[in-house]
This record gives sequence, structure tokens and C-alpha cells, in this order.
Amino acid sequence: MTKQVIDTMLDKMNKSVSVYKKELASMRAGRANPQLLDRILVDYYGTPTPINQVANISIPEPRIIQIAPWEQNMLKVIEKEIQKSDLGINPSNDGKIIRLLLPELTQERRKELVKQTRKLAEDCKIAIRSIRREANEQIKKMKKDSAITEDELKTAEDKIQKATDKVVKDVDAITAEKEKELMGV
Repeated sequence: MTKQVIDTMLDKMNKSVSVYKKELASMRAGRANPQLLDRILVDYYGTPTPINQVANISIPEPRIIQIAPWEQNMLKVIEKEIQKSDLGINPSNDGKIIRLLLPELTQERRKELVKQTRKLAEDCKIAIRSIRREANEQIKKMKKDSAITEDELKTAEDKIQKATDKVVKDVDAITAEKEKELMGV
């Protein structure tokens, strides 16, 4: 019975971590990465659609992202959405493809990105602690309803805490790795 609560909790925590990883992947670190465009949606016949579903995205050089729309009329739409986005990159359009030249990150911008990474990490940890609290409340309710014993309650609380500590440690490791990548030249 408590195993089910712990499994559900772990599943929710892992989903929070994967959302965090996805957010980090779309953060610019000086190198071209097609995932930078994941958050940008373009209007494709009235439907907001990710760029990678209306164009080929390639990385011909370490600091260049090349976007080749499948339909010529999408060129201007994609270009406009990239300009409106928070990427801070001005696209160059040659009539067939769009090129994004990623400038070198300044030290100031790197520090800004590290702060942003830490904030995302803290948000993820808050979500994890909230999930832990939910699980603990469920376990205590089971004890109150006499579905489990006092010993089972203590064991379950201990398992919940150990699982939470492990997930938080994973988030810290992911954050440290991203910070290293951001500060590396």
C-alpha cells in the first residue's frame, strides 16, 4: 500500500526533473543546438506548430543553426517568430533558408544564464518538496485510517525522504553540469 504511494511520488518527481532538463536544453550555451528553437511556435495554417515540424533544422558549423522550411511561404513566418522570441538572435534570410549566427556569450550573459539555471533548479526542487509533502500526507492519512501501523508509517516516511534526497541530488548534479557548460569558453 505504501509502495504504491512512493512509486507515484517517484514518478511525479522524475517528471519534474525531465521538465527541468528540457528547460535547460533550450537554454543557449554558446554552441548551436537545435533545441534552442523548441519553445518557438509558428503559425502553420492557423495552428501553433514547433519550427522542427515545418522545417529542417541543421548545424553546419558549431555556432550556426540553419533552418530550411519545407514550404517557401513559411520563411517569413519563421523569421518573424524568431525575432519576437527571447533568443536575442537576429535571423538572416537568403530567400531559401534562415541562418542563425550565435554570438559568443559575454561573461555578463554567462552569469545571467547561470542565475537563470539556479532559479529553474530551485523551482524544480520546490516542486519535488511539494510532491514529497503530498506523499507524506497520504501515508499519514493511511495511518489515521488504521490502514498501516506506526512502524510502517516510519519506514515509509524514511523511504520518502531518501528518495527525495536522491532526486534533489540529481537536480544539483544536472545544475552543476549546466553551469560548467555555460561558464566554459
